[in-house]
Amino acid sequence: MQSSSKARPLARQLADLVMSTPADALPALALEHAKMSLASTLASAAMGYDIASARIIRDIELANGGTPAASLWFDGRRLPLAAAARANAVASDAAASDDSDMRSIAHIGTIVSSVALAVGQQQGASGRDVLAAMVLGYEVAGRIDESLTPGRMQRGFHGSWSTVFGACVAAGLLLRLDALQLAHAMALSATSASGMAIAADTSCAREYHAGQAAGAGIRAALAAQRGFEGELGIFEAPRGFLDALGGQAREDIVCDWGESWDIVTDLAIKLMPGAHPFHACAEAAAEAARAGTVRPADIDRIVVSAAVQWTNFKGEPHPRNLVDAAHSLPYFVAAAIADDGFAWAHMDETKMADPVVSALQDKVEFDPDPPPLPDRFPHRHGGTVSIILRDGAVHRATCRAPRGSGARGIDWQDVRDKFLHLFPLGGLPPSATDGCLQAILDLDKAGGVGTLVELLRRR
Repeated sequence: MQSSSKARPLARQLADLVMSTPADALPALALEHAKMSLASTLASAAMGYDIASARIIRDIELANGGTPAASLWFDGRRLPLAAAARANAVASDAAASDDSDMRSIAHIGTIVSSVALAVGQQQGASGRDVLAAMVLGYEVAGRIDESLTPGRMQRGFHGSWSTVFGACVAAGLLLRLDALQLAHAMALSATSASGMAIAADTSCAREYHAGQAAGAGIRAALAAQRGFEGELGIFEAPRGFLDALGGQAREDIVCDWGESWDIVTDLAIKLMPGAHPFHACAEAAAEAARAGTVRPADIDRIVVSAAVQWTNFKGEPHPRNLVDAAHSLPYFVAAAIADDGFAWAHMDETKMADPVVSALQDKVEFDPDPPPLPDRFPHRHGGTVSIILRDGAVHRATCRAPRGSGARGIDWQDVRDKFLHLFPLGGLPPSATDGCLQAILDLDKAGGVGTLVELLRRR
């Protein structure tokens, strides 16, 4: 399916493309990946539920109150749409275990999951319509963020500047906006977007950004539904959204709609916690150590040669909290070598203080001349880890894309294992774990999301 006429504003072109794509036109794999993203988001939210940042936002929204519309996960109390989606998105993002888009590491899945489930609950939407809203919200956010990569990050703006459009489109579809209303909702979302990248790398602002994106997208859709209008030319206008954030290849934003789906090609489910660009290096490190039966005491140096080196995103060694650990490539590599892989337990502060892992971090070096990038997306190309032993032996492994990524194919068993490991941390009865997972698996055939939402309620 080709794009619409370029004479119309980009917001209207995108809205028309979205509205011309019914759920039945979406491939089964796209809907299946939406289920996987929802399962991953709920698992991450369970892990994040009791993190202080998530608790603070939840308490604020409960204190504010308002017309009940959608449920807080792992709680059951209902809040207005934007408030519920905000609190749930913060919980998922707080654990640094939600999925990413491998072009830009934007956490689109958390946003479309939290928004679609909230609005779907309030509207009584079918499970299939909720999944379709997730797919199409992901598509619009992904296309816009692809244009912004790498300029957005280079200018200091976080992925939340794009994920807000996933929220807006998912909400707009389930609220049954028409094409013009949806275009205005996107225009309003563009002027509502926020989030500074530096804050996300060094503080709990990362999850604050997720909450802002989820809430802002819903508020924009609700405003447009009531007739509020924005500037439809906001994307392409001089000094507009794309100019400000370094957008390029702008024609691709609406080109070849329906030829492929971003939730299939670029979604990556985290099968370990922390920053997704480091996962491939952690896999390579573990594989190199495993293949050489390497003992940490025998290591002289560890050399990382990775695509992510073309950014400033590799963190510092010796983290002592979740935020720093999630953004420390030396920690990922050292822990993966010492423990035969990087896992959920590595976000624990006791593990961060492991003397073996600590000693290995001091041996991590970076290739002064990493291979050139094949495209403008530095986060999707993995890396190579070389372990040089004291006796001169070298053990090396390369991982181009992590397990759980669209490039390698996402296996439901991996998603299931993650869900079964993390979901019980949400404090629900043991029976809720299997029940929720089955409800997600059956969502495309469900008349609504009520069964799933009810299972997420604390008894």
